[in-house]
Amino acid sequence: MARAQFDRSDVIDKSIALFWKNGFSGSSIQQIVKATGLKPGSLYLAFGNKEALYREALEGYTQNAIAQIRNTLDSAKNVGEGICVHLEKIIRESTGENYCSCFLVKTQLELAAKGSDLYTFAASKLGEIEALFRSYLEKEFNKTVSRRRAASLMLHIFGLRVYGYQQNSADRMRQGLREGMPWLPWK
Repeated sequence: MARAQFDRSDVIDKSIALFWKNGFSGSSIQQIVKATGLKPGSLYLAFGNKEALYREALEGYTQNAIAQIRNTLDSAKNVGEGICVHLEKIIRESTGENYCSCFLVKTQLELAAKGSDLYTFAASKLGEIEALFRSYLEKEFNKTVSRRRAASLMLHIFGLRVYGYQQNSADRMRQGLREGMPWLPWK
């Protein structure tokens, strides 16, 4: 019996787009089949079940986000400036047309009441992102200050991702960031 050939990363990217838009509960197997172009049997053979595919989508999304953050922070003159650039990018995204929030944040909001393994997995991915910020902050600050500032940064990012649905909120978001994180080198 011949196995179907497909690009796994392409299937995961298409799944990210679908799950990001519709959530876990709002994405049916039929929608996944249509979005990925795979037959149900191929999906189950390759990924096991919908939850496992969703988990891989969360992982792919997280790795992409981490790569983007690293690129931004590595390109900046210093960590604070890099964080400001990253936050400005989030503001632009969250106030733009067709904004879809953050896939990890949406997962937590959707699945919080259910206490699912996917909720815990999304929380661990957000923890990885916080740890990344902390590791960069530790290049300029001690561990205690870096830990507090990384937590503050994540809380602000979470807020931006949710608050971004408000129209014409970019200036208020910038003002709130400056007020909440005065230690950053705002321009």
